[in-house]
Amino acid sequence: MASKPGILTNWPWKPLGSFKWVILTPWIVHSTYSFIVNDPKKRDLGYFLIFPYMLVRMLHDQIWITLSRHRTAKGKSRIVDKAIEFEQVDRESNWDDQILFNGILFYIGHNLLPEASQMPLWRLDGVVITALLHAGPVEFLYYWLHRALHHHFLYSRYHSHHHSSIVTEPITSVIHPFAEHIAYFLLFAIPLYSTVVTRTASIASYAGYLAYIDFMNNLGHCNFEFIPKSIFSTLPFLKYIMYTPSFHSLHHTQFRTNYSLFMPIYDYIYGTMDNTTDRTYETSLKREEISADVVHLTHLTTPESIFHLRLGFASLASKPQSSTWYLYLMWPFTLSSVLVTWFYGQTFLIERNVFKMLNLQSWVIPRFHVQYLFKWQSETLNKLIQDAILQAEASKAKVLSLGLSNQANSLNKYGELYIKRFPELKIKIVDGSSLVVAIVLNSIPKEASEVLLCGKPNKVSYAIATALCERGTKVTTMYKDEYDDLELRLSNECKKNLVFPGSYTAKIWLVGDECNEAEQKKAQKESLFIPVSQFPPKKLRKDCYYQSTPAMIAPPSLVNVDSCEVL
Repeated sequence: MASKPGILTNWPWKPLGSFKWVILTPWIVHSTYSFIVNDPKKRDLGYFLIFPYMLVRMLHDQIWITLSRHRTAKGKSRIVDKAIEFEQVDRESNWDDQILFNGILFYIGHNLLPEASQMPLWRLDGVVITALLHAGPVEFLYYWLHRALHHHFLYSRYHSHHHSSIVTEPITSVIHPFAEHIAYFLLFAIPLYSTVVTRTASIASYAGYLAYIDFMNNLGHCNFEFIPKSIFSTLPFLKYIMYTPSFHSLHHTQFRTNYSLFMPIYDYIYGTMDNTTDRTYETSLKREEISADVVHLTHLTTPESIFHLRLGFASLASKPQSSTWYLYLMWPFTLSSVLVTWFYGQTFLIERNVFKMLNLQSWVIPRFHVQYLFKWQSETLNKLIQDAILQAEASKAKVLSLGLSNQANSLNKYGELYIKRFPELKIKIVDGSSLVVAIVLNSIPKEASEVLLCGKPNKVSYAIATALCERGTKVTTMYKDEYDDLELRLSNECKKNLVFPGSYTAKIWLVGDECNEAEQKKAQKESLFIPVSQFPPKKLRKDCYYQSTPAMIAPPSLVNVDSCEVL
């Protein structure tokens, strides 16, 4: 929001929330119906394609978002090396408003202008006119409009909203108040309207011009430099008609320079070119990929978890382990992604965080939790994890933490397999279990006299039970195998605190995997269930308490237990 919001700041459909796209329903229905029932010679392809092309533009923007966030995490060729705040992500969540706005205007324009009907697929003269009108009037008028928007009166009421984002993302390019978008559309309508009234417009000129605007907008705000220097060395004049990401990034950090839209020529003419433009461009190109100090190696959980990655949709990433109705419509894509990852896929970087002087990265094994349940997948999974460890070693990371199923005892014995295979490894492989043990122990009152161990035991539960016995708390188990394993870990003095067979009178339960409903029903009222597994047990008792611990928080990319242990 601008510092002093002016009139027409908010979008008219803001009260509709996520249902704003319903506005287009009458036009979508009418254009589709007309295209189907009309005689082939009378079908208006341009009218019919308005909505599909809007979806294509949204896909194009989303690809840029994902690419930018991935490159930001890697750090290579990054321009402004600062973090993006959550407030900015929330503020820019309405980036599709301008596409909706364009769609409404195109539908209205088609119905009001007879010349807009029956546009051909291609006309060379229309493409040339569009290019010339953009390079001339559009770029020139935008330059002066942009400078006017930086006047304190308009800046405080409108343009400051856009400049709230110092570190830009591709979608920052379209985050403006509604009034600004009206002005921008009037500018971009110059070539569009001119070609329509002169009957030189075509579907290609319209679609191509919009694609050019979207591409250049996203390019200028992506915050990583990738335009090769050789292009400007071979064709020096390009620097006047094509800007770079670093060129426009300087406008967001310096504010009073580099006003041009996509063609810097007007900044050269009127003396507003930033003096550090060339130096920033070259410095950004040379910036190396950031090496991680700590790597957290996680994996996908459910098939729908691909939509919760931070590389994708921010609205979904902010609500992990949740589902919405429109995700069911994505099942063809979801299923295809499962099949692809089943047979092919390499570990990829999903996010980077900085904690004081430590660089923390989260890497994802492209496999789903269900795939870890099949023994015949073990060799493939271990190979992927092993390759990730060696890659982290090569990048000089100091610590790699194994998340969730990547540390399963049945798979690699909590990482022990890789340490034995590569005894010369300098990187430390951890699983975060010591932190979980500490948190669970601190959550159990010291005056507690008895704790019951329930469910399938694991490394964490054994460590907790051992520590409890050593501090004098009775640990009850109902299974002989567990009792025998625990007894081997205890000193003779502590063995007296291990009880088998016990009873279900304990008020504190350590719940592991496979603790079934029948066992939970045997607990006393107001008992406390503390999960010590990767996934929480079902809450089957309303008269008992269920505590959350880091052992069962997922996905680990959101709560990085192992990295916290290192810190």
